[in-house]
Amino acid sequence: MPAFPLSETRPARTAAALPATLLAMALAGCASAPPGPAAKAAATAAIAEAAPAAAPCPKDVAAIARCLSGQDSAGAYYLIAVPHQWNQHLVLHAHGGPALGAPRAERSVEDLERWQIMVRAGYAWAGSTFRQGGVEVRAAAEDTERLRQIFVQHVAKPQRTVLHGQSWGASVAAKGAEMFQRTADGKRPYDAVLLTSGVLAGGTRSYDFRTDLRVVYQYLCNNHPRPAEAQYPLHIGLPADVAMTQADLAARLNDCLGLNRPAAERTPEQQRKVKTIVDVIRIPASSIQGHMNWATFHFRDVVQHRTGGASPFGNLGVAYKGSADDAALNAGVLRYRADPQAVARFAADTDPTGRIPVPVLTVKGVDDPTAFVELDAQFKVTMEQGGSSARLVQTFTQHNTHSYLSDPTYPTLMNALLRWVDEGTRPTPQGIASDCAAQEARYGKGCAFMPAYVPAPLVSRVYDRQRP
Repeated sequence: MPAFPLSETRPARTAAALPATLLAMALAGCASAPPGPAAKAAATAAIAEAAPAAAPCPKDVAAIARCLSGQDSAGAYYLIAVPHQWNQHLVLHAHGGPALGAPRAERSVEDLERWQIMVRAGYAWAGSTFRQGGVEVRAAAEDTERLRQIFVQHVAKPQRTVLHGQSWGASVAAKGAEMFQRTADGKRPYDAVLLTSGVLAGGTRSYDFRTDLRVVYQYLCNNHPRPAEAQYPLHIGLPADVAMTQADLAARLNDCLGLNRPAAERTPEQQRKVKTIVDVIRIPASSIQGHMNWATFHFRDVVQHRTGGASPFGNLGVAYKGSADDAALNAGVLRYRADPQAVARFAADTDPTGRIPVPVLTVKGVDDPTAFVELDAQFKVTMEQGGSSARLVQTFTQHNTHSYLSDPTYPTLMNALLRWVDEGTRPTPQGIASDCAAQEARYGKGCAFMPAYVPAPLVSRVYDRQRP
């Protein structure tokens, strides 16, 4: 990926120079009982941010936009693109993942390359790497809001700002829309929210199936950990002191399941085990590796860095179904109890409340292999419980991909959102499907909306279980 220079200008006021009360507010985002939206907005605005520097745009947008980059006062890198023919609206992007480890400036370049359709459609685009890797939603929401303020202070004041969250970033956007509801001058920081391919059931429900995958895999394969290795509770992901890479984990999965081979070249035993996982966990074979990575390395991040060393994941009460011998499977899988305090801490950071004061539009491919379509059914329940059901419209497509659906899909959704904001016209899935066809003349084929589709409840896809 192309490199881009970072501004060497330092913020006018550093964290060390802040009054103690403001500094405490600025750090409060990691607490289990964070301050209200007004206090959070004031805390995030307390540090004056340096202006971004001119930077090269990725090659696919270089001819149509100018780009700016920098590193904010919390350490997050960011990239901004403003089209030469700007429509005066800003798309504030919260990326998926999350990656583990220190942030990389290149991450925002990669995000802009993926979402260049927004710039091609005339929107300014701004994306943060977030200040840290790992599964911490509120901190990422703070970094995203900080970037909005940088744009307003140093680039321009957009007429409308749409907060866009993709995948895990959809949970960041949903949480951010709850946290930041008013700016210092009493205005709304975000006019609308677009959630695409979102992980929207909160951390305490969205990852249950990965706990199930981990224990069923171990029942079948018994190599993660191996019998001769130190044993540990699988719901912690991996002990802090165990050195393992994704390549190491892939080798174990390939030994047992033959995932690196075409299905026809796997042994009968490997085929049987893969089929058991697919039928019991209800995921495609192609996604086993990715979900096992999450259930190993991201679970470790959550337990070691977010929930005080205790696991918020459990599978007590789950009745697994779909194997050749369900009785043996249920008797043989390891069982774990989620720690109540860990669940509470994880919920405070990752679970949406549904109290979003602006229009929210979602889209999900019904065969998304990473973020199940049933997660959106749970999000609808959350929005209803939070009193925001009238501000939610959900759409679904025939796509079987996760990271990106199609070029005409996203401008269609943005148009619908902005009409909703400007004219008060609540969109309908049918209207969006019809409008998308008109966008294909400009952006190419790819419309696949299913206006009549309604997802089943999450419990139909992911096993119910005992909860603290």
